[in-house]
Amino acid sequence: MKANELRPGMAVNYSGKLYVVAKLAHTKPGKGPAYIQIKMRAVDGSGMTEKRFQGSDVVDGATLDRREMEFLYGDGEGGGTFMDMEDYDQVELSQDLLDDALLYMSPNSSCTVLFHEGNPVAIELPSAVVVTVTETPPGIKGATATNQLKEAECDTGLKTRVPPFISNGEKIRVSTEDGSYMARVKDE
Repeated sequence: MKANELRPGMAVNYSGKLYVVAKLAHTKPGKGPAYIQIKMRAVDGSGMTEKRFQGSDVVDGATLDRREMEFLYGDGEGGGTFMDMEDYDQVELSQDLLDDALLYMSPNSSCTVLFHEGNPVAIELPSAVVVTVTETPPGIKGATATNQLKEAECDTGLKTRVPPFISNGEKIRVSTEDGSYMARVKDE
């Protein structure tokens, strides 16, 4: 496949190793040809690497199985237990594989786990998730003239910045890409 066909979550064989694309950016500098900057996570746990490809470069793609799974609980060390929604098999995923994904997941939430040859290699989160604010300082009444944000800690352990009108116990939507506040969520 060509490098410009790559998307986050796809797998590539590069230099004898299997990588999963974490982020990519198409860039057109003022001088020179356009290129694709790709940040990839090695499946063997050896870390992240960045590579630059021309759009017409050929890369060796790998096939990944996608399975909808439910997050059951964390192991306290950054790993977690997930259950397949179809056959109820449970899979343990290590912290190396999850990275900071558990900051966006509460128990019984669903996600997509990517498998290569029967082994879990990566996790795909939705673009935004709903979390509950557990600790934040009270807002200052009438402080709406400026766009100031205050620190907040959520039920999943995520720390983010929220507007002053958000209080403890409220549900908010945050981006899983950078953990930023997106909106207040009304209870239904």
